[in-house]
Amino acid sequence: MKLIPATIFGSFKHIAHRKDFLCTSVPKIMPIIFTLKNLLEDHFIPEAKLMLITLLICLLLLGFFITRRTSRVVYLLDFACYKPPDAQKITKQYCIEKLKHMGNSSEETVQFMKTILGKLGHGDSTYIPEVFLKNDSDPCMKEARREMEMSVFGSIDMLLAKTGVRCEDIGILVVNCSLYNTMPSLSSMIVNKYKLKENIISYNLVGMGCTAGLIAIGLAQNLLQVHHDSYALVMTTEGVTENCYVGDDRSKLLSNGIFRVGGAAILLSNRPSDHRNCKYKLLHTVHTNISSSDLSYNCIFEEEDEAGIRGVTITKDLFKVAPTVIRSNVTVLGKQILPLSEKLRYLKNTIAKKLRPTANIQPYIPNYSNSVELFLPHSSGKPMLDALQKNLGFDEIAMEPSRMTLYRFGNTSSSSIWYELAYAEAKGRVKKGYRVWQIALGSGFKCSSVVWRAMRTVDYDEMNPWTDEIDGFPVVLDCDCDDGPLPYFSEHSK
Repeated sequence: MKLIPATIFGSFKHIAHRKDFLCTSVPKIMPIIFTLKNLLEDHFIPEAKLMLITLLICLLLLGFFITRRTSRVVYLLDFACYKPPDAQKITKQYCIEKLKHMGNSSEETVQFMKTILGKLGHGDSTYIPEVFLKNDSDPCMKEARREMEMSVFGSIDMLLAKTGVRCEDIGILVVNCSLYNTMPSLSSMIVNKYKLKENIISYNLVGMGCTAGLIAIGLAQNLLQVHHDSYALVMTTEGVTENCYVGDDRSKLLSNGIFRVGGAAILLSNRPSDHRNCKYKLLHTVHTNISSSDLSYNCIFEEEDEAGIRGVTITKDLFKVAPTVIRSNVTVLGKQILPLSEKLRYLKNTIAKKLRPTANIQPYIPNYSNSVELFLPHSSGKPMLDALQKNLGFDEIAMEPSRMTLYRFGNTSSSSIWYELAYAEAKGRVKKGYRVWQIALGSGFKCSSVVWRAMRTVDYDEMNPWTDEIDGFPVVLDCDCDDGPLPYFSEHSK
């Protein structure tokens, strides 16, 4: 009988430090419970009754503790955006001239691309791979790998210099690049370059479009819930070299005008001590995938044209499915971030519509600008940014980081949201306690949202890609950006 209390409290200590409570600890404690029960049935022993009650209370409290235990806090220590050499800057006119000399494009196609470039929101200082600056461009595998090495290693080198974290301390690696997929993988390339440890947990995400960077953040967050005291390195980039379309199909030429060189490296941590020196704390991640719909699945599709030339088809259905996936994603996120006043207005509107179905009551769209201080939508293009601004209620100042990133760097795919955050930091707009909402769309069709809280006011950073030119922004966008929708999407047929 004297061993029972020690066994009880020993078991309690054992299960308090394990997550597999139901699988391992309960079977060990059940014999004790039955022993106490038999003692009470055969011989009324007050001590046994007291011990049984104590044990059951401990089990109930422990069960409540385990089921209610909060997830581990994830911190963003810092991030770094790759800024290519000035020699890789190009103007919109250069793109047109390059297209003319390809030899496969008709005059109508050249004019189409000229119109597209005028409406996307790009400026005349975006970056393209080195290979396309040569007269005899040969976008081969060697050149594609060089592009990846420059953006990936350039970003990670800056990040390690900014944080001072040693390579051997990194326990998780998540890399995303949708179109460039080689063997060994990009994650293996990083492990080899930085000599990361043998037991590192690494993932390589491909084919997930511009939202892949936020999906990678969500994956790293989940991994940090089960691997204690760890650093997670997230590398987000895109390959342009091997995926430049050289045919005459307008639906595939869009990607040539849209995407530019870029990349970003992000360092996450679940170490409690890092709350003192981190930049942000991760609050929410919401991922929505509507690939079950054929319309959504096929709206962005990599395939060959009639001449057998590979390219990424972007169909007009994109603007049909985008509102659906955004609405679904934002609805879930709204439950977590909207203030009570906005929720009550929405509830009032919903009830009124149900009680008076013939009254033609317009649906209430919550004002999300009251929920976050910084809104950073993926810089996909001016038409999409315009639609997000209109439907979510943000003003021009809120949209400035996205529009200026699109103007200065173009659409760098999944990394663009980090150039936007870097812009906000360079402008001194990130204050302690501010909430930052990043949202991106991607093929499939998918939408991801991530919300951070600034743990401190961000000061001057000489490694910020905007630092040496931030005083020249914002700029007034060219007037040809406001002449209506993209011509391809306004047509009735291809």
